[in-house]
Amino acid sequence: MKEAIQTTATNLFLKLGFKSVTMDDIAEEMGISKKTIYAHYSNKSMLIEGSVWQLMEEINTGIKSLRAKKLNPIVENFEVKVYVQRMLKNEKTSPQFQLKKYYPKIYNTIRNKKFEIAQHSIIENLERGIKSGHYRPNISISFVSRLYFASLLAIRDKNLFPEEEYSNNKLMDYLLEYHLRAICTPKGLKVLEDLLIKNKEKNEI
Repeated sequence: MKEAIQTTATNLFLKLGFKSVTMDDIAEEMGISKKTIYAHYSNKSMLIEGSVWQLMEEINTGIKSLRAKKLNPIVENFEVKVYVQRMLKNEKTSPQFQLKKYYPKIYNTIRNKKFEIAQHSIIENLERGIKSGHYRPNISISFVSRLYFASLLAIRDKNLFPEEEYSNNKLMDYLLEYHLRAICTPKGLKVLEDLLIKNKEKNEI
């Protein structure tokens, strides 16, 4: 039951936002009493924290599976982007921004762990890209990995990038292209350009 509550809550949080969803909403969605939820989670903050940790672990597992395929490092970035967006339901409710605004303690705890996980993944991608000749050999891996992580957090700030001007999907597209163009060799840029053309054609169909 606890797992079912957490899964239902996670889906509702991503769909409607952390602030909007109430314990009553979760109980109604599951067809159970609110008392049953409180038997497993004494308050909403605990449920939010559990849901976020679960989602982060699922995303991390999925990214590990993608990395295990040893794809072209540039292709891998696009595959990871698509996977994460799908897991976050394309971030229609800007979950990270809401978490930071309304539940800062949970956000900061999660952010630190997310940094550890993301750094491992980003650094491995950068190292493999340099080795394969797709990324420039003279880049500072530590700097680039930290800058990219910081940028991933920044684009979710709706004060900086208001929703009426920037959709979440477009922001991720813009950032990934910006990131790759800064570090790619001519060989890497060729792969990037081909991917951008394919994605554009796919979106136009």
